[in-house]
Amino acid sequence: MKAETTEFSVGFVCQPERSLVETFEALPVDSLWVGGHVASPNPSPEAMVQLARLSALTSRVRVGTSILLLPLYPPAIVAKQVADLDAATGGRVTLGVGVGGEYPQEFRACQIPLSERGSRTDEAIPLLRRLWSGQEQSHSGRYYSMEDVRIHPAPVQPDGPPIIVAGRKKPAMRRAVALGDGWMPYLYSARRYADSVETIRGLADEAARDLTDFEWFAFVFVNVHDDGEKAKEEAAEFLGGTYRQDFRSMLPHIAVAGSPDEAVSGLTEFVRAGATHLVFTPASRTRSREVALRLVDEIIPRVRAALR
Repeated sequence: MKAETTEFSVGFVCQPERSLVETFEALPVDSLWVGGHVASPNPSPEAMVQLARLSALTSRVRVGTSILLLPLYPPAIVAKQVADLDAATGGRVTLGVGVGGEYPQEFRACQIPLSERGSRTDEAIPLLRRLWSGQEQSHSGRYYSMEDVRIHPAPVQPDGPPIIVAGRKKPAMRRAVALGDGWMPYLYSARRYADSVETIRGLADEAARDLTDFEWFAFVFVNVHDDGEKAKEEAAEFLGGTYRQDFRSMLPHIAVAGSPDEAVSGLTEFVRAGATHLVFTPASRTRSREVALRLVDEIIPRVRAALR
């Protein structure tokens, strides 16, 4: 499936450190993103704390979570935190949400049954939007109940910040169509991304959902090096340390890694598949800043040229 447009924006997952954020804000970068966990096997910050730090350090770019594990959090707390950060940033916040599940201990820590993560998220998303109205809300649901609750002041953005649904499987695609303002899969190939775009468009047709303002994100692990094999080795090592699997044989299906020519080709295919927002995580433990700068200075301009 070909993209309707070849225009795309560029974002990076970024640790909220002053020097790094200042570097990115001086570059032609459109957004910065943070993630995090409550109780993962590897040391990890918490997503909303990271978003608050990133909000304080930025002045220009869109900031967002990629992603917040929404079923672990009370919706009223998330609504208040995001509303305050949206006001503090002048309306630059995007809330990326997912259901998680790869680390069951997080759900045990928060006393949330793993089997409820999808249905809790489905209830929480529309409740967030209602709470962002700034008006009193009452809600009696399967998981969340409240009476005469007002979260104010309301976010700066009308109707609240966009909610982008992350995931990899069809239930997440259905959630994006039914409840989300956009789609952000991860560990995808461009071909699989194109298939997800086609699936979402079909689900939207069935639901009579207008996708005119729907946002198409792709979260891409990427590594580039003059020695393409070195880039692939680094990316496989990075992903293996994060997800505790051997990714060497899977790498072509879940990341873009290789020589500059291979990186240009791989990212071009994501845009042609329908992605209009590319969010990068440099897949290197030792060269993340180098990879990010090379993407911005060399690879992205070549991708834009290839799409003309």
